[in-house]
Amino acid sequence: MAFHGQAAGEAKPGAAHAAARLLPLVVLLFFAWGFCTVLVDVLIPKLKATFSLSYAEAMLTQFCFFLAYFVVSVPAGLLVSRIGYLRGIVAGLLVMAAGCLMFSPAASSGWYPAFLLALFVLAAGITVVQVAANPLAAGLGDPAHAHSRLTLAQAFNSVGTMLGPLFGSAMILAAGVAEPAAGMDEAALAAFRVEQAGHVRAPYMIIAAVLVALAAVCWWLRRAPVPAVRPVGRGDYLRLLRMPRVGLGALSIFLYVGAEVAIGSALVNYLLMAGATASEHTAGNLIAVYWGLAMIGRFIGAWVLRVLAPGVVLAACAACAGVLALLAATVLEGHAAAVAILSIGLFNSVMFPTIFTLSIDGLGEDTPGASGVLCLAIVGGAVVPLATGVVADHVGLALALLVPAACYGCIVVYGLVVRSGLLDRCQAPAHEALRASG
Repeated sequence: MAFHGQAAGEAKPGAAHAAARLLPLVVLLFFAWGFCTVLVDVLIPKLKATFSLSYAEAMLTQFCFFLAYFVVSVPAGLLVSRIGYLRGIVAGLLVMAAGCLMFSPAASSGWYPAFLLALFVLAAGITVVQVAANPLAAGLGDPAHAHSRLTLAQAFNSVGTMLGPLFGSAMILAAGVAEPAAGMDEAALAAFRVEQAGHVRAPYMIIAAVLVALAAVCWWLRRAPVPAVRPVGRGDYLRLLRMPRVGLGALSIFLYVGAEVAIGSALVNYLLMAGATASEHTAGNLIAVYWGLAMIGRFIGAWVLRVLAPGVVLAACAACAGVLALLAATVLEGHAAAVAILSIGLFNSVMFPTIFTLSIDGLGEDTPGASGVLCLAIVGGAVVPLATGVVADHVGLALALLVPAACYGCIVVYGLVVRSGLLDRCQAPAHEALRASG
């Protein structure tokens, strides 16, 4: 793989080794955006109570957060292809920090749409970081181990998603979740909302400071040798989508992220409803178990993917997650239901990195464009949770878990198609057509 400043195949001696030393920094980026993303799961019950929201209205938090992936991924791919991975990461981190800072005026206003806007800006920054960091992690080392390396990086993303709920629960939910009293006049209601929303301010101010410091480190390292990129044109995205690996991979990421986020968003209310706990604070802490199991699964998966075919691993994990979601939706109650729904995190573990690396396999300098397409598909985290919330408002939260269960079923099919070799037979002519048209 070529590095910045060199043609393909002309990497300087030691350049690959120097680039590989950036992997710890990239891993830290995975941790940072995982930490920020999962805080939305803790934020949902707080905002739902404070603003007296329905499930569908509360899921607008996830809708606005993951909508940013749909809006920003293509511009992010264009940006990264022109300024490089590290400068793109710096830009993304600064936008993330700006989004965190917007939580302060949102809390002062006590206005729900202001929180939605802050979440959108935060997620826009995360999108830019992801578009750069995912292919960078895959490219920093032996291409044969890209699946394993990205899974390992995603394991540290899961460290962030495990610690984030503990941090958020302690700072946002520890004081409890209060609903406005019946009969409040407008002035009293506004004061109540400002007071409750104020619990959200401090954690995001702390995160903003950390993100700015991290951006400074990345800027200092901006001239480090990293894999080269080819400038991407807007028309490249449609051509990339016509490639079977990229198109089906994008659909699978849409379904996976949607299912994962829908379950994480529903956890607090589901655990309370199922009788697994009576405390919002305890339920918020249990979110860490869901993401902690994903972390454990990714460390295990980094080894397993060196031994077993990625399509087989993907299909098996999706099947297990789908069965657990089905049981939590229809059969189990109490602690058994809690064990089932939290255990889904273990099987979620390898899905995103495996789908991602399968989708960009063999694309070379076209990887940033494909990364933009795949990050675009993360908008599933906006659509599927909202659909789950709408179903929950009509038939109950438990049965609404059938929505993510169906998503996992589709991913099983994708894994089996990959294992069959059908995509490999389609990939070569499609890639040649892409090159000819480009």
